[in-house]
Amino acid sequence: MSDLLRVQPDPSDPRLTRRVTGIDHTGKPVETSVTVERPLTLYLNGQEIVTMMTILDRPEDLAIGYLLNQGMLRHDAVVTGVDYDDDLGVVVVRTPERTDFEQKLRKKTLTSGCAQGTAFGDLMEGFAQVQLPQAELRTSWLYRLLHRINTLPTLYLEAGAIHGCALCWQDQPVVYMEDVGRHNAVDKIAGWMFRNGETGGDKIFYTTGRLTSEMVIKTVRMGIPILVSRSGFTAWGVELAREAGLTLIGRCKGKRFVALAGQDRIVFDADLSYVEEESAKHWRKNSAEAMAAGDEG
Repeated sequence: MSDLLRVQPDPSDPRLTRRVTGIDHTGKPVETSVTVERPLTLYLNGQEIVTMMTILDRPEDLAIGYLLNQGMLRHDAVVTGVDYDDDLGVVVVRTPERTDFEQKLRKKTLTSGCAQGTAFGDLMEGFAQVQLPQAELRTSWLYRLLHRINTLPTLYLEAGAIHGCALCWQDQPVVYMEDVGRHNAVDKIAGWMFRNGETGGDKIFYTTGRLTSEMVIKTVRMGIPILVSRSGFTAWGVELAREAGLTLIGRCKGKRFVALAGQDRIVFDADLSYVEEESAKHWRKNSAEAMAAGDEG
């Protein structure tokens, strides 16, 4: 396990999964873990912003990150309080400044994220002004990083139906977040970074989800120069990454990957003869029950 890892989900937390019964393909009774999602209503001062479905493990980080990534909070904003009520499923972010986002709330864009994310206002607001720092990604870091992430205890391996994102430094995951929608997992990391004064210039962002326009925009807004996924790309995601100077790496499994933007940051220092292919037991698409049943396809 990473010596730098500061945050990760707890698969044993009874609030996050539930055991349910059913039958399998042969009609045999089975009991399995399923991920629990609950509604969370977000307020900014006195204004209701959105109700989202989430696993509710880090509502304060999710609330702050959501507002940052929607352009409703600036990265230099002052936040005087984040109040969460578990019984009501409500989180309130408080600032000393008056906020009014009625116009922005009326202009919505449904994103391609799982659990149907929604972006308010101008999806590209502030995107062109971001200047990503120069950085490097050594392939030796990348392969060690993938191994460390794949061997973390996660909700995905316990119950499936969830996405994971990690904030990383060189070959070490620092923060790992999961949620039913990848946009929620990204927002949690953005909120954690804001609340802990963490900068993104020397970081790598990893996701299990697709490299869509939304994922690229959020990574750029967080000031992170390198985005890595085990999944594939969308055309607009690639176009935006090239425009922003973001290093975009997808289909990253075992010793294989494809880079479609920002290739100049990659330093090929790993000897591939010593890099193992990804073991089936670490395939992220499998839950614990699927692996136990031998269904690894």
